[in-house]
Amino acid sequence: MAGHSQFSNIMHRKGKQDAIRAKVFAKHIRELTVAAKTGLPDPDMNPRLRSAIAAAKSVNMPKDNIERAIKRGSGGEDDDNYEEVRYEGYGPSGVAVIVETLTDNRNRTAPDIRSAFAKHGGNLGETGSVSFMFKHVGRIHYGVAAGEVDDVFEAGLEAGASDVESNDEGHDIFCEPNDFNDVREALEKALGEPEVAQLDWKPQTTTEVDESTAQTLLKLIDVLEENDDVQRVSTNFEVSDEIMARLSA
Repeated sequence: MAGHSQFSNIMHRKGKQDAIRAKVFAKHIRELTVAAKTGLPDPDMNPRLRSAIAAAKSVNMPKDNIERAIKRGSGGEDDDNYEEVRYEGYGPSGVAVIVETLTDNRNRTAPDIRSAFAKHGGNLGETGSVSFMFKHVGRIHYGVAAGEVDDVFEAGLEAGASDVESNDEGHDIFCEPNDFNDVREALEKALGEPEVAQLDWKPQTTTEVDESTAQTLLKLIDVLEENDDVQRVSTNFEVSDEIMARLSA
């Protein structure tokens, strides 16, 4: 049955305006700064920084902002010590949720995440409580304009991808995390720069939800994504296109 997975159910909210744009930029700046700080400032020598730059460009972040963030991270101007912390739990109807954060204060972040789950019919679990239901993958996303389904599939296989999924929103090309940079570089040569290139959590099984549950889950995702410390939210819920259309209206 056609439906929306966690990749597309987050994308439908791209249209909200300036306040969200500023918040999105802030998250990318944090990732750029950390990537530059933990590796070399040269993206050719720093795969994480290359991914961060590609992601920042995909949301139309100005070049000056990107360069300032890299300079801040590599030049020692950034006094904040961010650590990557992953939170896992269940939303309503037992939907699995993974929340990836970059935080400089766990004592602030953990209660915020726990509260968001509790207020939306869910509960935070231990690390590892839901990640076994997902596969950690490299995901490279191209829009529909990148090419015909067969051509993108062929390019993905030649690049060393493990799977290619195409729908009316574009093409998702998946690979093993260790192959991520090689696959992305091969795809860039074949198809141009991707819209998204990142490590992601792909659900191995999905949970079908009704309209009421989907509405609550989308509110939970919104609250989590509005948290400055949250970089990415992944879920395994599946909802019909009809329901998604009504909720997106």
